[in-house]
Amino acid sequence: MVDAYIKLTDELSAQAHRHPFAAAGLIVALAVILALLVDSIINVSQTGDSFVLYALAGGTVGFVATTLGAVPALVLRKVKQSTTDIMLGFAAGMMLAAAAFSLLLPGIEAGQEITGSPALSSLMVVGGMGLGVLLMFGLDRFMPHEHETAGVHGVGSDRLSRVWLFVMAMALHNLPEGMAVGVGFSQGDMSVGVPLATAIALQDIPEGLAVALALIAIGVKPLASIGIAALGGFLEPVGALIGVGLSSGSLYSYPIGLGIAGGAMLFVVSHEVIPETHRNGNQSLATTGLMAGFALMMVLDTTLG
Repeated sequence: MVDAYIKLTDELSAQAHRHPFAAAGLIVALAVILALLVDSIINVSQTGDSFVLYALAGGTVGFVATTLGAVPALVLRKVKQSTTDIMLGFAAGMMLAAAAFSLLLPGIEAGQEITGSPALSSLMVVGGMGLGVLLMFGLDRFMPHEHETAGVHGVGSDRLSRVWLFVMAMALHNLPEGMAVGVGFSQGDMSVGVPLATAIALQDIPEGLAVALALIAIGVKPLASIGIAALGGFLEPVGALIGVGLSSGSLYSYPIGLGIAGGAMLFVVSHEVIPETHRNGNQSLATTGLMAGFALMMVLDTTLG
């Protein structure tokens, strides 16, 4: 046990030396997030906050959607790569629109109400975006995980099975989605939380199926692949609790929290989802799916917001 701890510490140190920017950014992002969480805990303990239940419910809907999306893997052993790329493109489009219309723009509006300045409110949200990007960039460099085509990443990945590496990759996708739902409900604004939770649940369905099929492709039994996809989806309600914690403290924590969630989602879409859909020669189909997902999210934001 001690030897394993020493080896892991050495690997983390070596990775930090190879990627000093990612290490420093992760430390800064985690420090700010911890400070926001502490501020939120103090605030909630003094005033009470029923919106935590709304956030948890929204995150749970995403978890259920991920699980239901994986269920067809019981009968579907393989889906055309072009179909998979369209589905993931659709998910990427919904995430992009959700980040823009349900996180960043409401964050700027909330910041403007607080500061009275469009420039200051924009800078506040952009600062939050930067923290979200630093968080996900650091986790991508240090957290062990594997993508079907991009390969293995992170520290200690050689000591984990491919199944757990896929679970960790799914967790990296689902954590910012859950955070976004939590932030959306943190002020009790249903016009932000409801369309955001709906959009994320819809795009979780194709993601759940894609993960289950990828697990089957490496030898996991269909029923087990559904359970593992569900395990990865469990990070959504966990992320929702973190998200509501980020933005339930001081007045400034809400627009900053929206920026953090938006930046994290944009990173995942740009760094992971879109590249995955463009690796197999299906760029046009994937882009069509992305545009359809973006358009649907705009409609949801208008009708439910």
